[in-house]
Amino acid sequence: MPGGRLTHEDRRKIETWLADGLEYAEMGRRLGRPTSTLTREVARNGGPAGYLADGAQQAADRRARRRIAVKAAEPDERQTEVARRFAEELATSLAGTGLPRTPSRVFVCLLTSDSGSLTSADLVRRLQVSPASVSKAIGYLERIELVGRSQDPGGRRERYTINDDVWLRAWRADTGAHTEVAAAARRGTHLFGSDTPAGTRLREMGRFFARISDHMDDRSLTHTAVADALTVIAALVHAARPLTAGDLATALGWPVRRAAEALDVVGRRPILSDPLTLERLGRGTYAITPRPDRLSSAQREALIASARST
Repeated sequence: MPGGRLTHEDRRKIETWLADGLEYAEMGRRLGRPTSTLTREVARNGGPAGYLADGAQQAADRRARRRIAVKAAEPDERQTEVARRFAEELATSLAGTGLPRTPSRVFVCLLTSDSGSLTSADLVRRLQVSPASVSKAIGYLERIELVGRSQDPGGRRERYTINDDVWLRAWRADTGAHTEVAAAARRGTHLFGSDTPAGTRLREMGRFFARISDHMDDRSLTHTAVADALTVIAALVHAARPLTAGDLATALGWPVRRAAEALDVVGRRPILSDPLTLERLGRGTYAITPRPDRLSSAQREALIASARST
């Protein structure tokens, strides 16, 4: 069709006319096209000596497919702006949790990309930051295991990706950190004394982080595991003396392994026995005692004195 795209038949005519030595202007007149259309067509497909209609048609088909794919991939401008604003808002929120600003933006950019992976050049272009800033941000995100690397299919560039288990990794990292902080605070409480100003602050700190850790770390707990743990606690309180896993298993009518697993749960989840604590004594024995950080020294002494006076 005159004015439209060149057809395969048009290209066959061009190939024949080039062989006959026809001028571009005459070809354009016969096809109803500008001379410039013919010169570009021939130049991009091997020139007058190498022009082949079939090859030129295949190249045109490939260009058309690429144009269609790009057009389909380009979102509506309004949607793009909405997505950009959302990404900035999410990055700001992440920065509020302690993640630095540029790593937050890089992470959100990867998170909101269709593939979940981008090259350094992609990130530079999308975020309008320097390659050095992207490199530094990626290094930070890799250290905290939020981002990984993979090879570009062409093998020439690296792509940065968000791991499928990124949230599980972050969850476990936070849980472990909270547990360590709680344990350190409890040690500090004992060191300074629970009735001192420092001990009091450390006691409250330990309780706070222990509570967070206990709420988060539910990977291995089921309703049955919690029920067994509470039964073991009750058994130790009732016995009022140290017992082994074997003693508990015999008394409760359980396999030894079940009693041992219940003791392990209590040890890992101090909140289950609060305000008591499980102590592991010598020769594989366990006992339940009051947590020392729940009462100050003065309160314990007052209770002892009260018991003596009655």
